[in-house]
Amino acid sequence: MTAKTKNFDCVQMKRQIQERLMKDYEANKESFGSFTAFIAARAGKSEAVQSIRKKLGLSN
Repeated sequence: MTAKTKNFDCVQMKRQIQERLMKDYEANKESFGSFTAFIAARAGKSEAVQSIRKKLGLSN
């Protein structure tokens, strides 16, 4: 069995996403009490997160 060739680097992709989140937080941190509050607000706007919460019977 041969391994598939990846078209992307998972670690690099994760770092890029984290960098974008931090830049967004830094630009808007006066609107949030903490980074945790920022992440919670971002998650609350995510359709994917809302779908998962609905499937699990959790409220926003």
